[in-house]
Amino acid sequence: MIRIDSTYRINEVLSYIHRDISADLSAKKLAALASYSEQHFHRLFKAVTGEGVHQYIRRTRLETAANQLMFATERNILTVAEACGFVSLSSFSRAFKSVYSVTPGEWRSGGSTRDTYDSLNDPEINAAYQRIQPKTLPKPDIVMLAPRKVAYVRHKGYGRSISNAWQVLKTWAISEQRPMNIQIGLHHSNPALVPLDQCRYVACVEIDKPIVRRGHVNSVTIPGGPHAVFTIKGQYGDLLPYIHKILEQWLPASPFTAKTTPAFAVYHKNQFLLQEDDFELSFFLPISL
Repeated sequence: MIRIDSTYRINEVLSYIHRDISADLSAKKLAALASYSEQHFHRLFKAVTGEGVHQYIRRTRLETAANQLMFATERNILTVAEACGFVSLSSFSRAFKSVYSVTPGEWRSGGSTRDTYDSLNDPEINAAYQRIQPKTLPKPDIVMLAPRKVAYVRHKGYGRSISNAWQVLKTWAISEQRPMNIQIGLHHSNPALVPLDQCRYVACVEIDKPIVRRGHVNSVTIPGGPHAVFTIKGQYGDLLPYIHKILEQWLPASPFTAKTTPAFAVYHKNQFLLQEDDFELSFFLPISL
């Protein structure tokens, strides 16, 4: 059994990784951050995340690069590689092709299999794609956000099992007498590129004072800055095709570039905490010029 203290320390490392994926993320440095020996850190990281630390970082960097190549067309491939933590174009190209079966240039030009979405293997989400495809995307507002402190529970996979993370967070909030007024879902993965069972989701609730006892629930700061915000209503499965439309239709036609910090949804009606499948939310995409 993994100790709660170990889960907390690995979660702190994961937050550090996602804060800046271009940073020095050597296992030695991350182990020191977690106050473990390097050998013990490797064992605990895999036990908590299901992946080795090098595999996790490499996958995260490549997923971010794939998004940047698609949506930041004004950036050359070397710039994208460096922004995602790769030291050379050749090492980036080899790593990218080993995962996506095409070169970064072919991926950018559309000569790839990126339109064969794994999510279509889920009957409910497949039906949602068919339902949402003909709809017009709501017009976004551009807003400036301040950083916000949240308590969170990490979850692996996009699907109905996300409700498990929300139930853990709700139980914690009740036991700690914390309000759950502002509920946030962090989206670390683009479900158009990543198999649903591998997507990373984080259930969050905004907090106004530090967490004293850490374990299954920890805290992190969501970066502020300019965001495009879309108001979306629907039923279970609808959010993924809306995210697809935002990233593949709205973003390329806009004057903006998506930042490497995660997009997130602020729930006004959270389907994962309700018996019904309907949701209402504001989806925030971090952007830059």
